[in-house]
Amino acid sequence: MTNHEFYMDLALKNAQAMKGQTDPNPLVGSVIVNDNRVVGIGAHLKAGEPHAEIHALRMAGEQAKGGTIYVTLEPCSHHGRTGPCAVAIVEVGIKKVVIATLDPNPVVSGNGVKILQGAGIEVIIGVRQEESQLMNEVFNKFIVQKKPFVTLKSGTTLDGKIATYSSDSKWITSEEARQDVHHLRNENMAILVGINTVIKDNPELTTRIPNGRNPIRVILDSTLKIPLESKVITDNLAETWIFTSEQYDKEKRSKLENLGINVFQTSGTKNVNATEVVQILGEKLVSSLLIEGGGSINASFLENKLIDKVILYIAPKLIGGQHAPTFLEGSGIDKMRNAVELSNVTITKLGKDIKYVGYPIYINEG
Repeated sequence: MTNHEFYMDLALKNAQAMKGQTDPNPLVGSVIVNDNRVVGIGAHLKAGEPHAEIHALRMAGEQAKGGTIYVTLEPCSHHGRTGPCAVAIVEVGIKKVVIATLDPNPVVSGNGVKILQGAGIEVIIGVRQEESQLMNEVFNKFIVQKKPFVTLKSGTTLDGKIATYSSDSKWITSEEARQDVHHLRNENMAILVGINTVIKDNPELTTRIPNGRNPIRVILDSTLKIPLESKVITDNLAETWIFTSEQYDKEKRSKLENLGINVFQTSGTKNVNATEVVQILGEKLVSSLLIEGGGSINASFLENKLIDKVILYIAPKLIGGQHAPTFLEGSGIDKMRNAVELSNVTITKLGKDIKYVGYPIYINEG
């Protein structure tokens, strides 16, 4: 490991610690080194607040002059809610800037580097680039496509079941796996389920970890049959947004909106249009979405190629039964060559369960 990699790893670690706090901004960490000593360190904490470089520069003070700053993302070059970090770096007399990756926004990418190089500062790009890009997979999609990064999560048995034929599902996975799910909820801006889940389980869809944030609760309800006494309607623990179809109950919509619930109509004639759900969430600056739906909901997003990441918690249990629901239903794939394969797969153990993570590769069927 080189010195550059060592210090960039430290910056990445600090950035990663802020996961779930910076949306829709990226995770960014920064470290300032002078005479082989760390003199400043910082991370971006929240949208609208100072960037990681500014925190590190403030900590370093006069010791920043003549030093090297490590940043996990190209320093910004524009005036937003905060000033341009590239200019601040120039003004304090930094001699070298090491950057993991350029800003993915094509409008601004490379402009920060130009400011630095124009001031005679040495710039090195690409140290721990892959790690930085993976850490900001949500931001990288949102800033370019203006759509949320969509993660499909499900807890299943070895044979892919999410409940028995009698709809009993508590609990398929272990306490360790369920705790991990709460961390997932904390990291996402919104969580989505179908109306059947709300009616059957009456869930809160909240994050039950210390200091965790509750995501926006997104419910797909094509006719607005959601009970007004549902927890997601009455508990005021988080915002609830309901997406419906053209067949929605107009009187029910008025009642829901009077209770402070946001209702969005999509163009679906019978079912909610999943593509429009993702589009509307992006327009509302929701950068990440966690889907915890049943088989039909999950399939509707996968069949429309809207899923960016799949996380499966697989328990060492077998249920069987033709009528026991699976985590993925819908119309299904006709030929094996058209199956959706997962790439960059990682597998970890949580209690007795296996956490399986991968990224769908979509192909044109034919």
